[in-house]
Amino acid sequence: MATIPPLPSRDDVLRMARSTTDITGQLLDTAGNITRIAINTFDPRDGSGPEVLRVLRQTTAELAEASASPQAQEAFYRIVETLTRLGSSGAPLASHPVSEPAQALLAALGDSLLPVLDAVEPAVEEFAAAFGELVEATSPLLPATAGVAAGALLALTPLLRSAAEVLREQSPELRRIADALTAALAPLMPLQVALAERAAAAGANVVRVTLPPLADLTEAAAATTKAARPVLIAGEELLVAGLERLQPVLLAGASRAGRVAREAAVRVSAAVSPAAEQGVVVAVTPG
Repeated sequence: MATIPPLPSRDDVLRMARSTTDITGQLLDTAGNITRIAINTFDPRDGSGPEVLRVLRQTTAELAEASASPQAQEAFYRIVETLTRLGSSGAPLASHPVSEPAQALLAALGDSLLPVLDAVEPAVEEFAAAFGELVEATSPLLPATAGVAAGALLALTPLLRSAAEVLREQSPELRRIADALTAALAPLMPLQVALAERAAAAGANVVRVTLPPLADLTEAAAATTKAARPVLIAGEELLVAGLERLQPVLLAGASRAGRVAREAAVRVSAAVSPAAEQGVVVAVTPG
């Protein structure tokens, strides 16, 4: 028996009413702005309206004159001819016999995937939220990564151009290679199909024989995991407690390493730039 959904609370009703009012106000403001723009554009008092109409008339006349030229008519004819060819060549694909099993396969996949998608939807939403937080946290690194990627693409561009030029020059040899491969592989295709059918039959038999023991093994493993759950939970608690105890040591070590790195950077900068001002004193304060 289907459950009756709960009625919205007073806060929900107020929130929906406030949202509806805000959206209505924004729509009215937008309509008012559009009306004001139209009035200001075609207002005859400041001369803007006649000017806009004159520009529209001139533009329309120029477009009509340009479309009446033989070049434009030829271009339109070619566009229509291309669209007609695409439609006539794509129409047989829908009525081809191969399309019927393909459509049945797509329908079966859709029907079987819907429950899976419904089941994984919460996990996908949580993963997307966590991934968004990770991207937001690593956003300072994105410009540097983009710069490195751009540099790598610029470095690869000459290689790609030279490779394209070489392949373009060697197109007869590539055609010979393709013809040789086709002549060598064409006689093997019937044999491959027969072997694939035999392999499929053997694989199906193996799966039929293997699935019952695998199901028994899975049930036994599930029972063992259920029995060992307290031990696993205790081990996880010990591991987390150890990490919590190591956290201050790791933080102190990282802070100390940062101070050493800053001191080394200051010394290296002073050694590399001896011509700097002699009166400047650099002091390193511990972080």
